[in-house]
Amino acid sequence: MPNEQESLFAAVDALLEEAAAQDPLPHPDERKRLREAAGLSQDQIAKALSVRRETVTSWETGRTAPRPPKRAAYARLLEGLSTLHPINGVNAEASTPPHPEVHQDNAAQPPAPAINAVNATPPPAPTLDAVHATPPAASTLNGVNTTPLTVDVTAAPVPSINAVNAVAPTAPVNAPADAEPPAAPASPATPATAPRAAGAAAPTPPGSGAEPQFREGAGRGTAPQGPTPTPRTVNGVNAEPQEAAASAPIPAPTVNGVNANPPAAPATAPAPATPAPTVNAVNAHPPATPPRPRRRPHPTPLEGNGPLAVLTGTGQAHAASGLVLDHPTTGGLPALLTWALGPDADLRSPRLHRNGKDGDPLLVLTAPALERLGLPPTLEDRRNLRLPDNHPVIKQLTKAKWQLTRRGFGPWPRIYRPATPSTGRQCVQLAILPWGALDPRAWGEDTPGLPAPELAELLTTFASRVLTPRGSTAVTGLELMTALRPPTRAARDEATNTWVSAPVPGSLTRPVDPAPPEAPDEHPVVAALYPRSHQRTPAEVLDEEAYDWIRDPELLTDAECTRTHAVGIDVNMAFAAAANRLPVGLGPATHRTAPRFDPKLPGCWLADLSSIALDPRLPSPFTPHGRPPTGPAWYATPTLAYAQELGHDVHPSEAWLRLDHGPYLDAWYTRLRDAYMATMADLGITSTLPEPEFLTAMAELQQHAHPVLKPVLSAIKSTVKGGIGKLRERPQGAGYRPGEPWPALERPTWRPDIRAAVISTARVNMHRKMNKLATAAGQYPIAVLSDCAVYLSDGPSPLDFLPRTPEGKPLPGGFRLGVSPGMVKHEGTQPLLWAVQMLDENHNPARHIKGHDAAADGE
Repeated sequence: MPNEQESLFAAVDALLEEAAAQDPLPHPDERKRLREAAGLSQDQIAKALSVRRETVTSWETGRTAPRPPKRAAYARLLEGLSTLHPINGVNAEASTPPHPEVHQDNAAQPPAPAINAVNATPPPAPTLDAVHATPPAASTLNGVNTTPLTVDVTAAPVPSINAVNAVAPTAPVNAPADAEPPAAPASPATPATAPRAAGAAAPTPPGSGAEPQFREGAGRGTAPQGPTPTPRTVNGVNAEPQEAAASAPIPAPTVNGVNANPPAAPATAPAPATPAPTVNAVNAHPPATPPRPRRRPHPTPLEGNGPLAVLTGTGQAHAASGLVLDHPTTGGLPALLTWALGPDADLRSPRLHRNGKDGDPLLVLTAPALERLGLPPTLEDRRNLRLPDNHPVIKQLTKAKWQLTRRGFGPWPRIYRPATPSTGRQCVQLAILPWGALDPRAWGEDTPGLPAPELAELLTTFASRVLTPRGSTAVTGLELMTALRPPTRAARDEATNTWVSAPVPGSLTRPVDPAPPEAPDEHPVVAALYPRSHQRTPAEVLDEEAYDWIRDPELLTDAECTRTHAVGIDVNMAFAAAANRLPVGLGPATHRTAPRFDPKLPGCWLADLSSIALDPRLPSPFTPHGRPPTGPAWYATPTLAYAQELGHDVHPSEAWLRLDHGPYLDAWYTRLRDAYMATMADLGITSTLPEPEFLTAMAELQQHAHPVLKPVLSAIKSTVKGGIGKLRERPQGAGYRPGEPWPALERPTWRPDIRAAVISTARVNMHRKMNKLATAAGQYPIAVLSDCAVYLSDGPSPLDFLPRTPEGKPLPGGFRLGVSPGMVKHEGTQPLLWAVQMLDENHNPARHIKGHDAAADGE
C-alpha cells in the first residue's frame, strides 16, 4: 500500500507540475481581439506557428487549446500583442502602477482589489512613521483565526492565501509626515480612450427600433437629465470608477468570501472610500492610484458618438445608438465642419491598422439640411457631378480657409484644411443624399428615404463592420484595402535619429506602371506601342474577365429537354473568396523570355492553350466568353496554373512577372467576410443551418426585406465587386484624351494585374466546381454569368439536381449550399421553355433567372 500511495502521490505531483508549467493564455475573446487589433489575419498566425488556419479559429473560439510546444509560442505572441494593444488603455499584464506614498497620520487604506469577489491584495503594511499606527489584526483563513501576523514595518504586505495577488502590492508608507504627495502623472486624453459622456446610451443592436436618446451635453442639446447612468462596462464589466458615498465604510478583505483580515482600528480622520473599478466582476485597480500614462489603445469600432451623423435641417443630428445631437444652425457649412471635428459632436472613426489613420467624420445631408445650408436640391452639372466653383457655399468655404479635394463639391465632397503642427489633420466627409450619394444599386431603392434614425443606424452598422463610407461602395472597397494595409509607417532613422516615413511590408507602397498586356487601351504605355486605332489581339492584351457564356441549344441532350425547370445557383461573395490567400504582385513587373512556368509567381504569361480539348458542354476556363482560345494569348497566373492542374503542359514564350509578391488582400477578404457573415447572422441565417432550412431562410429574406440590414448586406457585396473593379479605374470626363495619364494612375492601388488575378481565380473556381459536377453526376450548365450558373432540373430547388454522396453529404469539390463565401445559394427558378427561348434568342438565362436583369441589382 505505501508503494501504491507513493506512486499515486507522484502521479498527482506530476500533474501539478505540468499544470504549473503551462503558459497562461487570455480568454478566447481576448485572443481574437488582440489579433484583430494588430491587423493580423488568422492565416498569418497559422503560418508563424506552423498550424492550419482552422486551428487558430478553434483557439479563438475556445473549442480547443494549444498544446506544447505551440502553446508557449502562442502565449508569447499574445503577451506581446497585449503590450501593444491593451484593453481600453488598461494593460492585460499583471503589473500595476506603483502607488503614491501616503503622508498623513493614520491614512485610511482603500479597499483592496478583489478577484472573483475574493480579496486578491494582501492587507496594507503598517505605516512606519505614522503617529497612531495600529497593529494589524489577526488574519483568518476560511473563517479560522490563524496566528497573528508579526509584520516587519519595512517589508511588503503578506500575500493572501487561496487568492492570487493579481495587483501589485501597496508600497510601504515610510515618508515624512509633513511631505507633500507627488503629483500623479497625467494621462494624455485621446479620443480613443475618452469614455462616453453621461447619459450616452449603450449601443443599440441593428434593427432593434430603439427610440432616439438625447445625449446630455452633446452639442447644444437641452434634453432633460436622465437617471444616473450605469458605469461604462467592458464585456459586461464595470470599467470606470464610481463615486461612493463619503461615509461608506472600507470593506474588509476576504478570502473565498470569508473575512481574512479584520479591519484595523479606525484612524483619527478616515478618508472616504472609493470602490475601485472592476473587470469581469474583478476589482483590478486600487482606486487611490492614478494610472500611469499608457500607450494609446487600439480603438474599438464605435468610439465617442460613432463615426457619422445624419442631419435633418432642424438643428439636430442623428448619430450612433439612437443619439440625437444638437449642432450649430448659424455660420453655414464652415461652422458645421468645425462642430463635426470638435468634442461636442465627438464623431470618431478609428483606424483599422496600427500604422493607419483615423477616418474622417461623416456628415450625411438630407434634403432639408441641404436647403438650410444654401445648397441646391440637385446638381445642374450632371456630367461632372460637381458644384460650380463660383457657388456662394464654395466661396464661404474658401473664405474660412477650407479646401476641396480634386473631385470637387459633388455627392461625396471631402473638405479639409492642410495639416499643421498645432492642429494636425482636419478633414470632414460629406454625403449628400439628394445628389445620389447612396447608389440604389448598392444600397437599395428605399435607403436614401429612410427616417434619419434608421439611416444613421444603417450607415453606422456598415461603418463598424466594413468602413465609414468615403464615396461609392467601389471607392469604399478600394479605401478599405489601404486602411487595412497602409503604405507607410513611421520609423526612426538611425543615422539622423529622426522619424521618417518607411514602407509597410506587404503593402502597396508606390504607384507602378502596368506591364503592356495588363494596361487598358487608354494607358500611356499602350499609346507608346500601338497607333490610336489599333485593336489589340489576345496575344497583345491580357483579357481576364468574368464569365458570360451560354451553351449552344444544339448541344442540349434529349434527357435535358425532358426536365421541367431551369434553376440558378449563385456563389456567395465569389470575388472575395477568390481574393483569399491569393498571392499578388507588390512591386513592378519584370519581363522574361521563354520562362519556366511557376504557379506561385504572380504575373501574366503568353502561352498557346488552343490545342487543349475540353467538353463543349462546359465553358472554356481560359476565356471569359467560354469559347476555346484560337492561338497564343496572355493569361494571369491562376488561369495557366489551372491548365496545368487539368493535366496539360504549359510552355510560356514570354512573361511579365511580379517577383515581389504577397497575400495583400487577405485582411481585406477577412474584414468583408466577417461583415457579411455577421449581417447574415443578424438576419437569422447562419452556417449551422441545414440545407433545406438555409434555402427557406433565404427565400424568406427575399420576401421580407429588413429596412436596415438588407441594405447593409447589399452594400457589403457591392463593396467587394466595386473594390476589385476600382483596381483598374478607367479615365473619366469629356476632356480626356487617350494616351494621357489620368489621376487614378497616381494611386499605389491602381493595379490592373491584381484585378486580373482575382477575376481569373474566381472564374477558375467556378469551372473547377462545374467540371466536378459534370464528371461525377453528368450535370452540365446551360448558362454562366460571372458567379451564377443555371442548370436544368426535374424540380424547382437546387436540392433537386445537386448530387450527394452515398452517405448523403454534398459532393466533395462541387457546389455546396450554405452562407459562407464560396458556397452557393438559390438564385432563381424558371420553366424549361423559358430557358430554351432565352437560348434561342441568344440571351443569357443566368442574367434573367431572377425574373429581371441581375446586373440592375449590382449582381
